[in-house]
Amino acid sequence: MGDKLRFAGPPLAVLFLLLLIWQGAVWLFELESWKLPGPVEIVREAWTIGPRLMEHTWATAQLAIIGFAAGAATGMLVAALLHLIPGARAALYPLLVLSQNIPTIVLYPLLMIWLGLGLLPKLVLIILVCFFPIAVAMLSGLSQRDPRLADYLAMIGAGKWRIFRDLELPGAVPYLFSGLKIAAAYSITGVIVAEWLGASRGIGYFIKLSYSGFLVTRVFAGVAIIVLLSLIVFGIIVAIERWFTRWQPRKEGK
Repeated sequence: MGDKLRFAGPPLAVLFLLLLIWQGAVWLFELESWKLPGPVEIVREAWTIGPRLMEHTWATAQLAIIGFAAGAATGMLVAALLHLIPGARAALYPLLVLSQNIPTIVLYPLLMIWLGLGLLPKLVLIILVCFFPIAVAMLSGLSQRDPRLADYLAMIGAGKWRIFRDLELPGAVPYLFSGLKIAAAYSITGVIVAEWLGASRGIGYFIKLSYSGFLVTRVFAGVAIIVLLSLIVFGIIVAIERWFTRWQPRKEGK
């Protein structure tokens, strides 16, 4: 616990200092709230509309969790297939890279045309956003197997599937979690884009309504919720990673 506090202390101190500077600048220059509200005003406004804000937050969190879980499963499956099927990686990996060059703000309207206006296009968008970093990270981990152990397993009659299960997959776990941490942040961003472009609830929808009404304080409250959700999801992935990789020796200071 002491080590955790020691490493969390400096970032929290810097964040607190930045908030103080922000609030001080708002008071010093007498900035109007529709231009730049201070942290105190943002917290006060969020407290005032707390029930409504929590409703939108819960809608965003639910969609992000479901989409992230589906995206993670898709990414791991794609990585396993590209690794196990001969020639699949060389043939399909460049196409996966190209698919990530399509902006989500362009892709989502097409998904709405093809899949309707319900939950499905939002889930598909989040899956498309999340699966790529997971697949890339896992593929990197699968290719880092120990050649001596692989030769030993092959010598005692282990097939490709057993080598994958007993050697390559366990060794890819740290790489996999690197991709999961990136995808966790992407999942929140994907949900916000989907809610902004077509939804009746959620933080993205809330920010869009607030922006249209020039309610800048509420826009900042929504942004704060997005940051908080991203940090929570990231923290959960880090905690799960530590549990899964507890068998590995830790470096000093970690």
